[in-house]
Amino acid sequence: MLREDYRVREGLKTCINCGTCTAICPAAEFYRYDPRKIVDTVQRGDDEEIEKLLKSDTIWYCGECMSCLTRCPRKNGPGLVIMALRNLSAKLGYFTESEKGRQLYPLTKIMTGNILNYGYCIHPDSFSWNDHVESGPVWKWHTEHLEDSYARLGGNFRGNGPGILRKIPQESLDDLKNIFDVTGGTERMETVESFSRKKAEEMGMSMEEYYRYTFEHCSDGHFNE
Repeated sequence: MLREDYRVREGLKTCINCGTCTAICPAAEFYRYDPRKIVDTVQRGDDEEIEKLLKSDTIWYCGECMSCLTRCPRKNGPGLVIMALRNLSAKLGYFTESEKGRQLYPLTKIMTGNILNYGYCIHPDSFSWNDHVESGPVWKWHTEHLEDSYARLGGNFRGNGPGILRKIPQESLDDLKNIFDVTGGTERMETVESFSRKKAEEMGMSMEEYYRYTFEHCSDGHFNE
């Protein structure tokens, strides 16, 4: 199934295990993450080992910056391989077996919700400072004075016509929804929701509780010492 994904065909030519991808990888500096080992596992084609990857936290550490592709002497793209692994993990529901994988649910809800409801990946109306206290007191003030802040910066917040953060016409939002429907985006959202609901039931949580837990909880063991 992995080899049917164009990202594996384009991103995994002939790995020589030199480790350059790991050396340049920003995620490997902080997480217990080694893209060289992941590529090696996929290249060997061991189904049991690949299934372990699909159910692990490991494939969710990558930031998809593609630094690996720029430095690989054989022009492999471990980041592309990671995308393919994530795609298959989501398709099969394996993402719910790991803590970082379960975060796919709140991410999907937030990002696709913003795109379909507002036409933006990130939108101030859906940003809660209480969910991101690390953004600090200055951003807290901005969230409490959005219209004034954007007006002074020359934005057209929630306004008609052109301008930054303008209101996107419903016709355009309908087009976005059609794109999601045709390309499989809507099906992916429903798949993530379905598997997440099953996992929430296993964990004895409501969907709201599961959402908050997966969004906020981070156990020890993910980071390098």
